[in-house]
Amino acid sequence: MRSIFNRPSRGERKQSAPARRRRRIVVVLLLLVTLPGAAWGAFEWMLASLPPPPLSDAAEVSVTVLDRNDRLLRAFTTKPGRWRLPVGHTQIEQRYLAMLLAFEDRRYWNHAGVDVQALGRAALQFMANGRVVSGASTLTMQVARLLDQRHDRTLPGKFLQILRAVQLERQLSKTEILDLYLRLAPFGGNIEGIRAASLAYFGKEPTRLSIAQSALLVALPQSPEARRPDRYSANARRARDRVLARAVRAGIIKPAEAERARTESVPRHRRPFPMLAPHLAETEVAGHPDRTIHRLTIDRGRQTALQSLLAERTKLLGERLSAALLAVDHTTGEVIAHVGSPGYLSGDRFGAIDMTSAVRSPGSTLKPIVYGLGFERGIAHPETLIEDRPTRFGAYRPENFDNTYRGTVTIREALGASLNVPAVRVLDRLGPDLFIGRLRRAGVKPMLPAAARPSLAVALGGLGLTLRDLTSLYVSLAQNGRHVSLTHHKGSAAQNVLSGKIAGNASRQLLSPVASWYITDILKDAPAPKNARRGRIAYKTGTSYGHRDAFAVGYDGRHTIAVWVGRPDGASTPGLIGRTAAAPILFDAFSRMAARRAPLSKPPAGTLRVSGAKLPPNLKRFDRARVMAQPSAAFRDSPLLISFPPDRSELELIAGDGEDLLPLKAEGGALPLTWLVDGKPIPSEPHRRQTLWRPGGPGFAQLSVVDAEGRVDRVTVRLRQ
Repeated sequence: MRSIFNRPSRGERKQSAPARRRRRIVVVLLLLVTLPGAAWGAFEWMLASLPPPPLSDAAEVSVTVLDRNDRLLRAFTTKPGRWRLPVGHTQIEQRYLAMLLAFEDRRYWNHAGVDVQALGRAALQFMANGRVVSGASTLTMQVARLLDQRHDRTLPGKFLQILRAVQLERQLSKTEILDLYLRLAPFGGNIEGIRAASLAYFGKEPTRLSIAQSALLVALPQSPEARRPDRYSANARRARDRVLARAVRAGIIKPAEAERARTESVPRHRRPFPMLAPHLAETEVAGHPDRTIHRLTIDRGRQTALQSLLAERTKLLGERLSAALLAVDHTTGEVIAHVGSPGYLSGDRFGAIDMTSAVRSPGSTLKPIVYGLGFERGIAHPETLIEDRPTRFGAYRPENFDNTYRGTVTIREALGASLNVPAVRVLDRLGPDLFIGRLRRAGVKPMLPAAARPSLAVALGGLGLTLRDLTSLYVSLAQNGRHVSLTHHKGSAAQNVLSGKIAGNASRQLLSPVASWYITDILKDAPAPKNARRGRIAYKTGTSYGHRDAFAVGYDGRHTIAVWVGRPDGASTPGLIGRTAAAPILFDAFSRMAARRAPLSKPPAGTLRVSGAKLPPNLKRFDRARVMAQPSAAFRDSPLLISFPPDRSELELIAGDGEDLLPLKAEGGALPLTWLVDGKPIPSEPHRRQTLWRPGGPGFAQLSVVDAEGRVDRVTVRLRQ
């Protein structure tokens, strides 16, 4: 051991200095080698200790309902109440993506979650300025923050973002991470994702964004609440213009394009999300709660047009009236448009009720099927003569709508004019049970009173059907009697054809092809509404008892459309008639469905197209045994009844100032008649069975009618404003 007194000489010390420097260099080199490795090892250890990214939460999106071409019909918020629609980078305007990457992350496709250059620049700026000048966040780091729902600006918070970003880059592809950003980025309020923002602020899908719109949507996620255009439009405009300037410097757009984009206004209001076919959408979503995307056969353009049509027409018809419409491609059974009410959010019209599935009396719309059964059974032909005279069928005595009779007419004329007595004559010969059985065979479920057997009144609407049922029956007529299953699920039409649900399913045939064509040939010549051409569609109208429901349903060579007008609460509406209320809507609906009408079907083999004189003897004239020689005898023998208004009904006073005139109508009895209201006579024509009454205002009233033989009938009604 060297003593302290035996110190090395100066020469010895000079010789050991290089060795010491070498040792220091070795130590530094060892540190340079081992410290990054240790740091990297620590980083990898922390990365392995990090919990998996919460991708399941990010997968939750708004339930969307799409049309036949994948266009949005309706969307629903997520459980937390956010609008977050499914979207991918292929569904975005490409200049938006270019501006996004130029503004947020220029080296996105090259880094592994962290932009080292940007991070170094941010560190130098922090040391030089003593504050954060740029955050150096990549899109991946922003996705990490959105997934963790933490926006911590401290150094530990940034480090956690870096860890999560690297983790994401190792588990997902670049396009998957980009899609996450496009779905999760905040745009103010409860709007998340580029698609929801594009719809909320511009009312369009993100594939159709302009340059100015793209720039605004690039800028919003940086400070979504402070730049909300519906609240802080000036902030939004300034942020948008900065993005435009950056896009010019990056060569994405030209200076002239940026100048034009700066002149575009910034939206000041959020737009409502689409609400097309809302009733059908809700039914579909409720029936398949496990799905997030629902594809329907609805055509968005036609749905929009027909939804607007009903909203426009019902405003003209009355404040409390509602309407519903179904449009079907009867070659496939696909529902093209489904309008359950003229306004889903309308409280006065009970808009939330889907009137396409409400059971109502179809009025005269079933007469074509009654006659069709007669044609099919060989007991009648369109040119067969039939009597339209007062007739009693047991205790049942039908009347025509206008209280007149035409005498001897052809069945073509009887159906064209919608006469009641001839239709009941044919059904009396066939039997109501046969009629109801045929409806059920065609897949329709008619509603009858509890424990009641079908009666002759079913020919005039004495049963309950939904508008969808009625549409299905007329779809069969349009398809030469063949049954077609209606569907609103995309892809089901091809299954219909493959499974035989359209062609050749005789077990569900409504009518024979010949009988169906006879009906079509008659209905195409029915009188058309004003300013409409007849002969292009075959159609029939109907009005239920008490003027509660008005129907019009028809078809051309491709489409079948059914329209209902009335009040959802079943209240009577004086003057509501299918021909004036529903038929004009039907013809306008066909005009909006297609510019050109598809021609009706040609007569099938076996069709007998001759005049009445050339018919076989058994078809020249229908059964004459029930014709009554003295029409007045029917009235002498029949009881006195008030047919309108019905007992315990509610009537709406439109004017509300005592100027309403309400019709009162009686059946049977012996003329002259005397009308009384609350026991006091009112002015009336004694030799007519109907009169007009001017109520004094809202409240209850007792109406009475007395005939020449002293017989009385009374009803109580409630008048409402």
